[in-house]
Amino acid sequence: MICTSLLLSITVFAQGGGTLGPPKGKTQRVKFARGRTTAVLKGAVVRGTQDRYILGARAGQSMIVHVTSREKNAVFTILGPDGSALAGTEEGVDATDWTGELPLSGDYSIVVSASRGNATYTLEVTIR
Repeated sequence: MICTSLLLSITVFAQGGGTLGPPKGKTQRVKFARGRTTAVLKGAVVRGTQDRYILGARAGQSMIVHVTSREKNAVFTILGPDGSALAGTEEGVDATDWTGELPLSGDYSIVVSASRGNATYTLEVTIR
C-alpha cells in the first residue's frame, strides 16, 4: 500500500499596499483639544509606508479630512469601523480632500501614504 500526501499552500496578497494588515509607519489616536472640533497632525511617510490615525465618531456626524504636502503627493484612505473604505477615498483614488456624513459609530482609520516617493504632510481632521 502506498500513501501519498499532498500539501496545498495558498498565498493571499492584499492589493495596493496592504491596508488589511498593520501599516508600516506610525499608528496614532487622534485627540481633539478641549472644546475643539479640528485636529491638525503632521507627519512624514517614506515610499511604501503608511501612517494610520484612529478616531472615534458616531453615525450621522460630519467629518472633513484634508491633507497637504510639500511634495504634493500625500493621499489618504478612510476606513470605517467595519474595515471598508469610505466612498471617494478608496485605495487608488488618491484622495486629498473628503467631506461626508459618517455611516457607522465606532473607530475610523485615516491611512496616509504617498502616491509617489516620500511625503511630508499636514493632515487636518474636523468632526461635527
